[in-house]
Amino acid sequence: MRLFIVGVIFSLLIQLLGGEDWPKWRGAMGNGTWQGPDLAKNLPQEGLRIVWKIRVNPGYSGVTVSNGRVLLMDRPEKKNEKETERVICIDQITGIKIWEFVYEAKYKNLDYDKGPRASITISENYAYGLGAMGHAFCLNLKTGKLIWFRNLLVEENCTSPIWGFSAAPMILDDTVLYHVGGAMSGNLLALDQGSGETKWSVGKDEKAGYAQPLLVSTGNAKQLICWGPTKVMGLPIGGGQEIWSVPYSVKYGVSIAKPIFEEGIVLVCGYWNGSRAIQVFNNGQRAKLIWEEEEKLRGLMAQPLYRKGIIYLLDRTYGLTAFRLRTGKILWRDEHRLTLAGRNPHASLIWLNQRSGDALSMNAEGELVYLNLNTEGYLEHWRDQVCGKTWAHPAYSGSQVIVRDDRSLSCWELPLQ
Repeated sequence: MRLFIVGVIFSLLIQLLGGEDWPKWRGAMGNGTWQGPDLAKNLPQEGLRIVWKIRVNPGYSGVTVSNGRVLLMDRPEKKNEKETERVICIDQITGIKIWEFVYEAKYKNLDYDKGPRASITISENYAYGLGAMGHAFCLNLKTGKLIWFRNLLVEENCTSPIWGFSAAPMILDDTVLYHVGGAMSGNLLALDQGSGETKWSVGKDEKAGYAQPLLVSTGNAKQLICWGPTKVMGLPIGGGQEIWSVPYSVKYGVSIAKPIFEEGIVLVCGYWNGSRAIQVFNNGQRAKLIWEEEEKLRGLMAQPLYRKGIIYLLDRTYGLTAFRLRTGKILWRDEHRLTLAGRNPHASLIWLNQRSGDALSMNAEGELVYLNLNTEGYLEHWRDQVCGKTWAHPAYSGSQVIVRDDRSLSCWELPLQ
C-alpha cells in the first residue's frame, strides 16, 4: 500500500511539473520533441542531482519510460557459451529492478557486437522489442510475461544488415511495424499487436535499413516513408505497390537516421553519400529530388531537428550545422563544440521548446547539454557529465532524465526554472 501511495504521488508530481513520459523512440510524438518543464538556464553549482544508479550490461538500445517504468535492452555476459539478449524493467522512483526477460541470441560475426540496438516501444500495457538478430517480441509491461515471440530473420528470410537490426518497433493502428527487409514479404512487416501474426507487408528493397519508418499525411491520405539501402520510398498503409520512390544507394546500406518530413519535403542525411531533399507533391502521389549534397552535409546516427525552415544536423565532419531545408544553404557550424570530432561523432538532439529553440542533447562523451538552436549560431546554457561514453539515447520524464552507458543506468533531476 505504501508503494502504491508513493507511486500515485509521483505520478501527480510528474503531471504538475508538466514533463510527459518517453514511451518510444524519439519521444511520445516520435519526432524528437519533449513536452517538459521550464529548465533553469544556469546549472546549480553542485551540478545535476543523481536520483539513483544501477549496473547494466553493454548495449546501444535507448531508454524508454512510461508510468514509472523504465525499460532498456542489453547483452549479458556469456554463460556456458550461451549468448543472450535481455529486456530489463526498472522502477523510476527507486531504481529497483521489477522484472527482466532474457532470450538466446547468437551474434555470430555481427560487427559492433556489444549489444542490442533498438529501443523498446511501450504502448498501453505492452512492451514491443526487436533484437539485433531479428527477434521480435511483445511483453506485458507490468509483469514482463511473454505475450508472443518471433524470429523474423528466419521466418521471413531476411538479410541481416551489417550492423544488425536497429529500427525500433512502431505502433500503427492495431499493428506494430518492424523494418526488417523480409525477402518473402517486404521491407516493413505489420504484425498483429496481440498475436504477432503478420497482417500485411509493404516495400521492396534489397534488405532493411536501420531507420524507423515515418508516418506522414500527404493531401487527404497518410503514407509511410521508408529509407532503405537503395531508395527512399513512399508506401501505402495496409500493403500494396509503392506510391513513389527516389533512388539513393548508400554505401554499406547505412540508412540510419530517421527521415524527417516538413513543408512537404522528405530529408534524409547519410554518412558517406550525404543528404537528399525530396519534394512530395500531387497529394502525395509523386516525388522528386530537389537538391543533394554529398560532401558538406553528411549525417550519421543522429536525427536532425527542424524549426522555421532551418535544419540542425550533426555533420560527421564539421559538427553541428544549421542549413535551410529548401535549398541546403549552410548558415553556420559549431566547430565541434557540442560533441568532439572523431571517426563516428554522435549527439542525440531533441526539442524542449521548439518555439524558443531550446533543445537538449546527450553527446557521445556522456554529457547532457542544454542549448539553444537558432539562425545566428550555437548558444549553450550548460552541460554536465551524467554517464560514460555512449551512443544510446536517453529518456525524459517529469523533471528527470534517465541515461545509460555500457556499465550503468542512472536517473538525474533536471534543474527547474
